[in-house]
Amino acid sequence: MNDSVSYIAPLGDLAVIKIAGADASSFLHSQLTHDVANLPSGQARLAGYCTAKGRLLADLVFWHDNRDETPAIYALVKADIAETLVKRLSMFVLRAKAKLTLTDLHVLGLVTQSTASAGTSSLADELITVQGLDKLPGLDTDTLPTSPAPWTVVQAADSTCVAAPSADPLVSRWWVIAKQSPLTDAAASSGAAPLATLQAPAPLSTLEHTDYSAHWHAADIAAGLPWIIAATQDVFIPQTLNLDLIDGVSFTKGCYPGQEVVARSHYRGTVKRRMAYGVVNEVTSQPAAELPGIDIFDAKKPDNPCGRVINAAQTHQTHLLLEVQLSDLEEADFRLGNADGPAITLCKLPYEITVSA
Repeated sequence: MNDSVSYIAPLGDLAVIKIAGADASSFLHSQLTHDVANLPSGQARLAGYCTAKGRLLADLVFWHDNRDETPAIYALVKADIAETLVKRLSMFVLRAKAKLTLTDLHVLGLVTQSTASAGTSSLADELITVQGLDKLPGLDTDTLPTSPAPWTVVQAADSTCVAAPSADPLVSRWWVIAKQSPLTDAAASSGAAPLATLQAPAPLSTLEHTDYSAHWHAADIAAGLPWIIAATQDVFIPQTLNLDLIDGVSFTKGCYPGQEVVARSHYRGTVKRRMAYGVVNEVTSQPAAELPGIDIFDAKKPDNPCGRVINAAQTHQTHLLLEVQLSDLEEADFRLGNADGPAITLCKLPYEITVSA
């Protein structure tokens, strides 16, 4: 890989679950919205885990790992729901030979940017080049393909890299899952300061002390990749979060909790609410972590909320994934928190928002 490392973000908000045992694949296949049993080697998938009423309790990114004698499945999930998710899924294992555990693996976000992409997107303008960290202990970035397809999995002895969706085709993003944090090792071996204290080189001096994790989360939002957290559990069906538009649902895999509700919405075309990407052109008074679940309003119809925040990230702007009515997309004057709140400007997602066929 010849692209430069633009930034590396610690992703402490993500946890890794391990599902091991002879029946791990068939068990998880029966629980998630996507096909687990037939997932090809070297690929990951996004999937949802629903209640019997079809409402999401979690969404996760999973892949098979055959490096050990006993094959296992690993899954990325938001850390604030990981423990309860393990407990809930474990209740349904029954006689299946499968065991779920919450691992202590570290998760990082690695972003690489082709030099040809400079200036092609607003998020690209925020990227910071981190000198001296294009080779990390335990992770040889030269083994990663340039411009990987989303959900590509590259495994090494001590790490797994999963290609995340990106709104900019010239910016590649990888989740790096490792037994030890390469950030700590790299800083120690090179004498470099920890990433949190690194300053942006000129002319990006306004981005000194940048929160790299916030930039990663903003890139998730720009890519239209939603995450269920504790504040938004048991609220949305998969189609509301566009999971059917980003290959997070299989309509041919067979039964799973909530499958009847999800399939009915799909085949009857009854999905009236979708997820949109919006930006508040300022940093809001509430931290990004407190925004998911907050109502949004239409200033033209101020009496009642018209949707809510799904995910949020703050850089020099506030980036939002929003639940909205399809009928409001062209007409509403979206506001955050109340009808007089900060204006939300809708941005284009890298895929079309459509009504299910």
